[in-house]
Amino acid sequence: MLIRRLSAGVASAALVCATLSFAPAAQAREEGMWTFDNFPLARVNRELGTNLTQGWLDHIRMSAVRLTTGCSASVVSPEGLVLTNHHCVLECVQNLSSPENDYVQNGWLTATRDEERQCPGMAAEILTEITDVTDQITAAGEGLEGDAYVQARTAAATRIEREACGDDDTRRCQVISFYRGGEYKLYEYDSYSDVRLVFAPEMQAGFFGGDPDNFNFPRYALDAGFLRLYRDGQPVRSNHFLTWNPNTPAEGDATFVAGNPGSTARLLTVSQMEAQRDFDLPIGQLQRSELRGRLIAFSEQSDENARIALDPLFGVENSFKAIYGRDLALNDRAFMQRIRDSEADLRARVAADPALAERIGDPWSEIDAVQDDYADLFLPYRQLVSSAGGGSTLYGMARAIVRATVGATPGASTAALERALSTDAPIEPELEEMYLSFWLSKTREYLTVDHPAVRQLLGSESPEALADRLVSGTTLMDREARLALLRGGAEAVQASTDPLIQFVLANDATSRQTAAEWNNRITAPTNRAAERIAAARFAVYGNEAYPDATFSLRLSYGRVAGWTYRGQEIEPFTYINGLYDRATGSSPFDLAPQWAAAQGRVNGDVVFDYTTTNDIIGGNSGSPVVNAAGEVVGAAFDGNIHSLGGNYGYDGALNRTVVVSSSAITEALRNVYGREALLHELGVH
Repeated sequence: MLIRRLSAGVASAALVCATLSFAPAAQAREEGMWTFDNFPLARVNRELGTNLTQGWLDHIRMSAVRLTTGCSASVVSPEGLVLTNHHCVLECVQNLSSPENDYVQNGWLTATRDEERQCPGMAAEILTEITDVTDQITAAGEGLEGDAYVQARTAAATRIEREACGDDDTRRCQVISFYRGGEYKLYEYDSYSDVRLVFAPEMQAGFFGGDPDNFNFPRYALDAGFLRLYRDGQPVRSNHFLTWNPNTPAEGDATFVAGNPGSTARLLTVSQMEAQRDFDLPIGQLQRSELRGRLIAFSEQSDENARIALDPLFGVENSFKAIYGRDLALNDRAFMQRIRDSEADLRARVAADPALAERIGDPWSEIDAVQDDYADLFLPYRQLVSSAGGGSTLYGMARAIVRATVGATPGASTAALERALSTDAPIEPELEEMYLSFWLSKTREYLTVDHPAVRQLLGSESPEALADRLVSGTTLMDREARLALLRGGAEAVQASTDPLIQFVLANDATSRQTAAEWNNRITAPTNRAAERIAAARFAVYGNEAYPDATFSLRLSYGRVAGWTYRGQEIEPFTYINGLYDRATGSSPFDLAPQWAAAQGRVNGDVVFDYTTTNDIIGGNSGSPVVNAAGEVVGAAFDGNIHSLGGNYGYDGALNRTVVVSSSAITEALRNVYGREALLHELGVH
């Protein structure tokens, strides 16, 4: 399962940093997650034999959707119908479920529009404008150093965003760094806060094969779901939508994936990748594996616990497998040698041009020098800043309220925070307590009992007792209570007796001090060096390169293709008949009941899933796969096992995108679930 965009606790703190990847000349064919304002249109048309135009690009962009829950999607009808993955709507399905109605197990199968329900906490965004703001951002930091430099740039980005969008809740503005500081762009989106669930198959259909099949192929997963965009209580009328093609493309046909890859680290220097290998990934995996065990133990206590923990456990297991693949890549000697060779090539090209060398200097050595400080500060920064709260929703709300009212977040939009705090998404106190106690215990373990921050966090309490007191005593479970605190400002927050608010007030200064030290010693010097490496890349290679992924809209190009590994040829297609052949009757290879009942009705020769050479990463989940005519022919939902190192580089011979076909979705809607109205809306008769 191509993971939804990784959480902050999974994403590396090193991703604030610098530039270097393979030279464009060394890029594998069909490599790249390209921005829409720098897509290599002529090259693609030449290589794939297509005739794409700027109008084609604009239409795809205006039909692509970013889900704020960390996935991608696309509009596929003039009435706001949206295609994405089943695992991208799983959280919504779980939030709408109850002990009496378990839609995760039974599926969400609406017959009419009246039955469509809003997904709590989910918003959808469509990119409308891209504006270069590089000069404004770089000017903001001139003459400043360390934390002041970082804060000034952050404040400038916030100001630009507010000037462009204000408090209009139908708009979203975001300043995004590209090429690790080489460019800054303002992305403006149409935003839709009313996103309703239309269709989701049973978990066993959407994730058939479970973890054993995850990141593997062949696959037989109906990893598809439908949403609908609403505004003012009515479905959104859209002039831009992708036409549904119920036929599977043939082997060799051109395919395009439009989505929002979460993050890659292909532009890191060698020393930065080594830091990820030595610090970020091992510590993250250790904690992730223990959290997985705690979630499994919790699930085993009751059927209701199993229901509550299903989506969190799915996320942790999925992330664990993905990060394991990244670790393997960074420990692959041949792979790392290619990274070193690429870095050496760029440095040699810079050195060969005296004027360029004088302008650029030696930013690579500067980044190398930062890594000792990185090693010293990594654990405190991780535990007290980037992963503080351990994923607790309540802690995140408390910290946001404190920082917005006390003024630690420069230029923060209270209106945006108010919208975030107004969510109706259920908060499970048992999980909240687990996340907090786990975070507190790991912080004590990694920083030691005698660390001043640990003594301040825990006082005389155990992690478990403190977490219990904070969760059981907080009023933040109530939407009106948390909104009242925010609206009451600093006076109300400082006077609050809420134990979680008081906990954040007592400890946030230490967190902010740790972040400031990180900015002084890591972020600022790294970003300054990164800008010069970006300048070197532009000077040497021009714009014939794509930036690292930043959960911003990208377009990748490729073809339908299998692959060969160690003499074994992997065909690019699976068929519905193969689902029944693979079924064993035992989890995770047991058939969903409706699929078992439909065996005599479905066309077994229909392509179920297929693979392409498109370059994608986590966050691309739900991305539409379109053909050269701009028609949607499936949704990307996974990568093969070889693609897990794609965070650091692309191997065109082995990396593959796994797609649930539009033909399988069509067949399932017709002959498994009987959703004729949905087929009619898709234009299938």
